Amino acid sequence: MENFSVFQSPHIINYGRGSFETIGKETSKKGKKALIISDRVMDKLDYVSQCKNSLSKEGVESAVYLGIESEPTDVYVSEALEILQQEKCDVIISLGGGSCIDTAKSVSVLATNDGYIGDYMGGRKIAKKKAIPHIAIPTTAGTGSEATDATVITNTTNDVKMMIKQPAFLPEVAIVDPQLTMSAPKKVIAATGVDALSHAIEAYISKRSHPMTDMMALSAMNLIVNNITKSYDSTDNIDAKEKMILGSLQAGLAFSNASVCLVHGMSRPIGALFHVPHGFSNAMLLPAVLEYSKDSAVQRLAELGRIFSPEMKNESDEDAADIAVNSVKELCLRLEIPNLQDWGIDKEEFENAVSKMAKDALDSGSPGNNPKVPSHKDIEDLYHDCFDYSFASGIKLK
Repeated sequence: MENFSVFQSPHIINYGRGSFETIGKETSKKGKKALIISDRVMDKLDYVSQCKNSLSKEGVESAVYLGIESEPTDVYVSEALEILQQEKCDVIISLGGGSCIDTAKSVSVLATNDGYIGDYMGGRKIAKKKAIPHIAIPTTAGTGSEATDATVITNTTNDVKMMIKQPAFLPEVAIVDPQLTMSAPKKVIAATGVDALSHAIEAYISKRSHPMTDMMALSAMNLIVNNITKSYDSTDNIDAKEKMILGSLQAGLAFSNASVCLVHGMSRPIGALFHVPHGFSNAMLLPAVLEYSKDSAVQRLAELGRIFSPEMKNESDEDAADIAVNSVKELCLRLEIPNLQDWGIDKEEFENAVSKMAKDALDSGSPGNNPKVPSHKDIEDLYHDCFDYSFASGIKLK
């Protein structure tokens, strides 16, 4: 019987201040004409033109797709793929948040493998041909998508977020420059920061975790817990930004290899049906799901509790696990994370969608990795609890 684990990562990771400047040289090793997949915000911030100039200096031509305006959809994938084919691009650069990176992953695979992107969901179809080289450049400290072999694309026909995970979707190169995150507004810093924390926590408590993912997840939790409020309070704190994007990268490496759990399973349907950005929906769900899961993950959540409160090192695991849950609540309160009701979701519409969302969550497979595996009814109950959840409830810290 086989008893080993696998750890995958991009072939090259350029990390640190100024690493964005390597984009020209890295791209010239992969192709002669690049499709830059980005959005209008990145264009206005001049990042797209900086990228084009860097490519030009190395003799690489470029085309641009800036159509991404929300969570990634199959429409964006089709539009970007059409441009890639028309322009005869042989390498892809994603420049932006998770939506840009996930769209680019899908385009890179479909460029050499046929079919609709949804065909690859659940392993129904395997990408057998090598994808077009993809260089991922994140501009938020959150998704970690630059280091994962998963993409999440909304099917605009049935409003289902399709979670697709295959080795072909893993970018070949990741360029992780904290200077590109300096322009992010506070609400984005909050949402993406808690998103990254949820990646690290779920990778650590996942049934599929192993020593390599544990190492990354623990480091990521340390970096994020100790720097997220510094990054949020001072948008020009480059030291905190650098540690946050490193934490996000490590969390991405951890969950790509250990998988995510119940938070992500429940989060995707909320995004698909109510258009809540992924980072926010994860943050809205994280405290309640940790409360639900705590009794089945006491020892691991105790480690998180001791990161939040080092003075708990000599206390029981049960008490430290309680501190972990309460600390995550306090963090969401501190970062002004709204609940679903405060986001503006209509209660009746939400209630009517709960059964479908619970089914979609279970169908994604992620809840099966949770230390406490939920039933359909458990997930429905959690959705009801999260609608008007109070992050202030039960906090008994210090």
